Amino acid sequence: MGSEPLGEDRPVSDEVPIRAASTLILVKNATSEPSVLMGQRGKGAVFMPHKFVFPGGAVDAGDEGVALAEPLDARTRNLLRLSPEGAETSPEALAVAAMRELHEETGLVLERASMLRFFLRAITPPGRPRRFDARFLLAPAEAVSGGAEAVFRDSDELSHLHWVALRDVQALDLANVTAMVLERLAAHLPSLETPERVPLVRNDRVGDRVVWLA
Repeated sequence: MGSEPLGEDRPVSDEVPIRAASTLILVKNATSEPSVLMGQRGKGAVFMPHKFVFPGGAVDAGDEGVALAEPLDARTRNLLRLSPEGAETSPEALAVAAMRELHEETGLVLERASMLRFFLRAITPPGRPRRFDARFLLAPAEAVSGGAEAVFRDSDELSHLHWVALRDVQALDLANVTAMVLERLAAHLPSLETPERVPLVRNDRVGDRVVWLA
């Protein structure tokens, strides 16, 4: 495991606990006119109000022990197993959280867990009201029941859900981490496999630090 220090390498003091989380990047038409499913968080949201985001959220206790209909991709599972000291969240729970949040926020059902691919990991910077150790998982629209034509709906957590053409995403109100993920995605497509090098963007130290997980 290598690293690229972007600031002082010492821990940041922050009383907000860092929770394990999963985010799902659904991609349609990866080989031609790629688009991603995004929605807008409400103005009253504690975390990232107004921002356009991918479906996702924190891992719940109930996500542990839920059986997947099919096994995870081996490399994705291995990358999901890499956790900071003291964290005990199984790869399957992280996948289940992504699938559950997708259904809660959009009504969509991801049927093909084997099509999930690990894409990126990022820790929320200190000073935020909530902090997450978020795993960004990549999947084609075909992994969802109904495929690219599946009908989704807005929810209390995400409104204005729509497929956003990758060329148009910069017109949206995006958090820095979302913009960074989209930039990496644009460079990675048309592949929907896990990148050869997978970054963990750490913000639990003074200054950013990118650690390469693979």
